[in-house]
Amino acid sequence: MINFDFLIVFILLFGINRILLVQLSKKYSFFDRSLMNKLYWYHLLFFIIYYIYGLFNNSDSLQYYAVAVYNIEGDWSQLFYTGTRFISFCALPFINIGLSYFSLMLIYAWMGYIGFVFAYLYFKENIPIDVKVFGRFDLLTLLLFLPNMHFWTASLGKGSMIFMGLMLFTQAIKFPQKRIVGLVLGAFFIYMVRPHVMLFVLVGVMIGILTGRGKISTGIKVLVLLASIGFLAAASSSILAVAKLENSENVVDDFQQFTEASAERLESSADSGVSMANYPLPLKLFTFWFRPLFIDSLGIVGLFSSAENLIYLLLFAKIFNRRFSRFILRAPYMVKMSAIVFLLSSFALTFVMSNLGIIMRQKSMVMYFGFFVIYYFLAQEKWQQIKKDKQRINSMSVSV
Repeated sequence: MINFDFLIVFILLFGINRILLVQLSKKYSFFDRSLMNKLYWYHLLFFIIYYIYGLFNNSDSLQYYAVAVYNIEGDWSQLFYTGTRFISFCALPFINIGLSYFSLMLIYAWMGYIGFVFAYLYFKENIPIDVKVFGRFDLLTLLLFLPNMHFWTASLGKGSMIFMGLMLFTQAIKFPQKRIVGLVLGAFFIYMVRPHVMLFVLVGVMIGILTGRGKISTGIKVLVLLASIGFLAAASSSILAVAKLENSENVVDDFQQFTEASAERLESSADSGVSMANYPLPLKLFTFWFRPLFIDSLGIVGLFSSAENLIYLLLFAKIFNRRFSRFILRAPYMVKMSAIVFLLSSFALTFVMSNLGIIMRQKSMVMYFGFFVIYYFLAQEKWQQIKKDKQRINSMSVSV
């Protein structure tokens, strides 16, 4: 299993990673290099777990590798399309220089890890306050080490690449004029892997900038809005092609037919199908966000996912109050953007997903947007409580 090319890739990635973490620690005063190193080895553990899992289960990573090998003598550009072929397109050059399947798995797992590094930056840069949950657990650390998130981003596939793209883009959008490289790279990977997700992200950006509070200048707002609208106009055919709607004369009706057909296909193709077609929207969203739970029998992977989903459920329960309603109306644009991306993606995917195994995989790319909103709300609650305590102490000292 472990051969010479794997050792070379492992050493190179390890060296690159150390340089990256050193540079980020110099750039950001809050950056915890020790935590990111622990996260690196934790993610590699899931790379091993997924590799072993793929040996005994049908894994898409084997298909991506096989497609790349099949096209090794052909025209590389034939794979340059949005969706599944793009994963093989990126894998083919590595195969051409002699890298094995195991080495490619490691490279893509590293991409997933980069997603976690920029997720950390996304949270920490916008939320400097530490929040404890469930009595004594640091919320950000808990979110970064959720096992289901690592499992689906630690292999040759869409999950690792789009998660990296999403976090690169989201961290860069705070200062788009200063982080153009991260912005463009992130947008490229999101669009090439899942064009429809790029649609949700850009709609979230536009609504967040228009309605949210923040110090972003009018010029930058106009530039981002024009760039987003221009991109959507240029890429509209590719985005609609995902649901085979590029030539549709009635997008709404045709989309409904597409989602119904996709849901039936997914439900009939796996043992973990759930009949969501007749679910009301709230129950569909609940299923997407919080299932499988322990009542859903899905083997060992399902048990781990059920435990994690219980954590999701407990975290989301913290925002079901009137204070959150007032908070979200006055929230900064990064919060509103995250909320819109999370809700739009969840809403669209619930009409297609009817397989718990696929739900576990798909939601890993959007849950951090929901977690960001929750984390920001809890941090603001904590800050307001700190200010009240200071005012009470000051008033007591004056009275004395």
